[in-house]
Amino acid sequence: MSKRNSSEAKTAARERLRIEREREAKRAKTKRQVIVALSAVAVLAVAGGIGYAVVQANKPGYWEDVKSQKLVKPANTSGENGTTVVIGKASAKKTLAMYEDPRCPVCAQFEQTVGPTVDKDVTDGKYKIQYVGATFLDDKLTGEGSKNALSALGAALNVSSEAFLEYKTALYSAKYHPDETDDKFKDDSYLIKVADTVSALKGNAKFQTAVKNGTYDKWALVMSDKFDTDSKKYNIQGTPSLVMDGKLVNGSNGSAPMTVADFHSALAPLLKG
Repeated sequence: MSKRNSSEAKTAARERLRIEREREAKRAKTKRQVIVALSAVAVLAVAGGIGYAVVQANKPGYWEDVKSQKLVKPANTSGENGTTVVIGKASAKKTLAMYEDPRCPVCAQFEQTVGPTVDKDVTDGKYKIQYVGATFLDDKLTGEGSKNALSALGAALNVSSEAFLEYKTALYSAKYHPDETDDKFKDDSYLIKVADTVSALKGNAKFQTAVKNGTYDKWALVMSDKFDTDSKKYNIQGTPSLVMDGKLVNGSNGSAPMTVADFHSALAPLLKG
C-alpha cells in the first residue's frame, strides 16, 4: 500500500470516529433532555396530586354541606326546629327525657333490658317520653352511622309515633345493632332492611325515599345540637341518659339504670313528686 493511500485511510478512519463521537454525544444529550423532561412532568404530577389531595381534604364533607340545607321537620314533632319529640298520653303529668346515640352499645343494652318496661309505662300513662338523639360517636369513632340512623328515625317519626318507637327498638335490638366500631348504620340499604321488620315501614315507599334522599339529614344535625345544649344544661356525660323534672335519673351505679328493678327504684320517687 502506498503512503498516500495509507494516509487517506487514516484520515477517513479519524473522520468516521469523529462522526461517531458526535452521534454518541447527540444521543447522550437527547437522553439527558428526555430524562429532565420526564422528571419535570413527574414533579408536576406529584405536585398536582398533592394539590388535589389538599383541595379534597379541605373540601367540606357531605354533612358539612347539609348544615346549609333547608330544614325539613318530621311530622309528630313540635318546637321551632321540630326537635321536641314527645310521645305518650296527654293525661300523663310527667315526662321522661331519654338521650340516646344510635351507635351506642350501652343504649342498645338499655333498650333491650329496660325498653319494654318504658314502652309499657308510656302505654299505661305513667309518663310521657321525650326523645333526644345524639351523634357524638360519629366524631369519636369516625363515620356517619349515628347521623344517618337519626335521620332515618326522623323518617319513621314522619310516618307515626308508633312507627318511630318500633323502629328505634329494632335498631337497638340484639339482631340488628352493630358493634360501635362497625359503622353499619351509614348504609341506607341496611337501615331500610331493619325498617322492613316494622309493619308501618315495611315496603313504605315514602319512608324509603326519605332515607335515600336524606330528607331529614338536616333535622338529625339540629337534633344533635339540642343534645349538646342539654348535655351542658344537665351535665350529661354520655348515653343513655335519663332526665325527669330537670334532674338526671341515675340508678345504683351512678348512671342510667340498666335493670328493670333499678329503673323502677330510681323513677318511683320522681313519679310521686
